Amino acid sequence: MKYPIFYGDIHNHCDRSYAHGSLDNALQNARLQLDFVSVTGHSSWPDIPESSGRLGALVEYHERGFKKLEDGWNDFVNTFERFNEPGRFICFPSYEIHSMADGDHTVYFKDYKRPLIKPDSISEFRSIVHDVQAHGGDAMLTPHHIGYRQGYRGINWNTFDEIVSPVVEIVSMHGCAESDESPMKYLHTMGPRNGSNTMQAGLARGFHFGVIGSTDHHSAHPGSHGYGKVAVLAASLTHASIWEALKSRRCYALTGDRIAVDFTVNDSPMGSVIAYTPDRSVRLSVSGGDAIDFVELIKNNRVHRRWDTPDGNEATMPHRGKLTVEVGWGETGIRTDWSLRVRVAGGNIVAVEPRFHGVDVLDPSQLHARDYQFSDWSWDDDTVAVRTSSWGNLTASTDSNQAVCLEIEGNATTRVEITANGHRFEQNLTDLVQRSESFYLDRFLSGAVHLHRFVPERLYQRCYFEEDRGTGEREDCYYVRIRQKNGQWAFTSPIWVKSC
Repeated sequence: MKYPIFYGDIHNHCDRSYAHGSLDNALQNARLQLDFVSVTGHSSWPDIPESSGRLGALVEYHERGFKKLEDGWNDFVNTFERFNEPGRFICFPSYEIHSMADGDHTVYFKDYKRPLIKPDSISEFRSIVHDVQAHGGDAMLTPHHIGYRQGYRGINWNTFDEIVSPVVEIVSMHGCAESDESPMKYLHTMGPRNGSNTMQAGLARGFHFGVIGSTDHHSAHPGSHGYGKVAVLAASLTHASIWEALKSRRCYALTGDRIAVDFTVNDSPMGSVIAYTPDRSVRLSVSGGDAIDFVELIKNNRVHRRWDTPDGNEATMPHRGKLTVEVGWGETGIRTDWSLRVRVAGGNIVAVEPRFHGVDVLDPSQLHARDYQFSDWSWDDDTVAVRTSSWGNLTASTDSNQAVCLEIEGNATTRVEITANGHRFEQNLTDLVQRSESFYLDRFLSGAVHLHRFVPERLYQRCYFEEDRGTGEREDCYYVRIRQKNGQWAFTSPIWVKSC
């Protein structure tokens, strides 16, 4: 069965515990660019450090947040009902348990209208989940920011339970924990990435789990671009179908762009454990948000095959492609409110992908109050209208800009007409095939508009095939990593072929 793909973020935060922005803001922001979302409360920390010395303020800060969620739990759960629209937008609550010993976990109940549970340990909560499953219910514990050292809130593979935790979060604002050589290294105050706490370390130990990305954003902005997303291959956009896809490991991790991936071994989808066969047919189709740089097939944690994308120079104007329009820049901390209209004259807009950022924050205790719901967008025939805000980039390597990606059908006469805060710019699509263009709102250090290169369809829509043979000596594990030219990534859940 071929499944449609839906995109979400199931681990992020708002002011219902210790974070910023209202739950209403979070759900409105999620609806702008996601198909489904879970907003997460911080609930407890059973082995929290002693509240003395330099950690005293940290402990007090966390405990205030835990109590806030507990006091407002019923209202927190009920709020999701107002936003839930099966077939259009799915939302449900979750909560997070910190643990020095076993790593932090996000808690999901299939029947989420349950009282908040505060266990004495992650082990106790695993027993609760097993009991719920034994009585006909279902629940999941998802380890996140797994890459920290065990004992410092990283995953403890010694106590991992793949029945309770069918998926593991490997990408978020903390970084990427596919391996200790992955992109997006850990830069949070909690410390560096540790090799024994990565996805590949868990696979090497023989565990079966799917992978997801989430933002772990703390400013009411699920899906904040570039911090992590999860894609699921689900029968429909309903809570039951999303749940089934996650439990079946039919999901994968993204850093930001909507990269559509269909990965099979012998026609079995990602997440499958298939019976031994010496002959394996690997099939992969990718439809990216930008030109694909390379694709790697990983077998037993080693690169088994790599495909590089050919040169992107075009002799003729492509019929279809993708154009990203990005706004932002300017001086750090100086707000620019954007009113942007993008019109395609002499062509058709066939799809739109918004790529909005929330207010970035590393330490949520240090952020002052500000507006948390500041974006909106609409699409009317040949025009996309965007309202958003930017505050400059925090550093020269921090991307806080706002963007929208248009898939366009056009020809040699197609023009892109931009109106940004009353300023008008125009560019032929044929020129954008060869080079990007930038415009400024005013003098030096003012906000800017960037029209990326027009990316031909052949560079972001690709199919790959590989025939492989197994040795029969062990269970073989296959997964795929994909890198785009714009630096966005996808990591699929594995497929396992049992030993004979």
